[in-house]
Amino acid sequence: MKYFSKGKRSKIYLQGKIAIKKAAKNVIKNEVYWLKILNKYNIGPRLISYGKNYFKYKFIKGDFILDFIQKNNKNNIKKVLINVLKQCRTLDKLKVNKKELHNPIKHIIIDKKVTMIDFERCYSTNKPKNVTQFSQFILSLIKVLRNKNFKLNKNKLISLLKLYKNNQNENNFRNILNYIKKV
Repeated sequence: MKYFSKGKRSKIYLQGKIAIKKAAKNVIKNEVYWLKILNKYNIGPRLISYGKNYFKYKFIKGDFILDFIQKNNKNNIKKVLINVLKQCRTLDKLKVNKKELHNPIKHIIIDKKVTMIDFERCYSTNKPKNVTQFSQFILSLIKVLRNKNFKLNKNKLISLLKLYKNNQNENNFRNILNYIKKV
C-alpha cells in the first residue's frame, strides 16, 4: 500500500487498482452509507469493502474535469457536462445534496466514464441543489467554454436554472439539458 493523496479530512492510499480512503470514523461511515446507495445508480466509485476508519473502492484513473475541458474539444466536453448534469439530476431526485459541485475541480474524474468522487459531506434534504450547483460551475467557466466554441448565454442559463430551482421536475431539467446540447 502506498500513499497517493490527501484531502481535507482524509488520506488516500493505493494498492494496485484499489484505492483506500482513511479518515475519522464518522467521515467514513457517512461516505460508505452514500456510496452503497449511489452505486446502485452508477454514481461514485465502486465500493469494495470498508471498516471503521477506511473503505476500499475501485481506483479511478483519469483527468479531473478542468484538465479534461482544457484538453478536449467541444463535443467531448458537452458529453461530459451532460453526463454530470444527469448524475446531478439523479442525486436531486434522490433528495441527496452532494455539496462541492459549485467547484468540483477535484470531485469529478473522467476516464472512459465520468465519475464523481468524495461523498463524505453528502446529506439528505428536501431541497437538493446538485443541478444548480454544477451549473454554477459551468457558468464560472464561461470564458474557457467560449474559447472551445460554446455559445453560452449566461442570462438564458440562469433563467432556466431559476425555473428548475423553483420546480425540480423533468421538463425543467430537460430544458437545461437541451440548452447545453444546443450551445
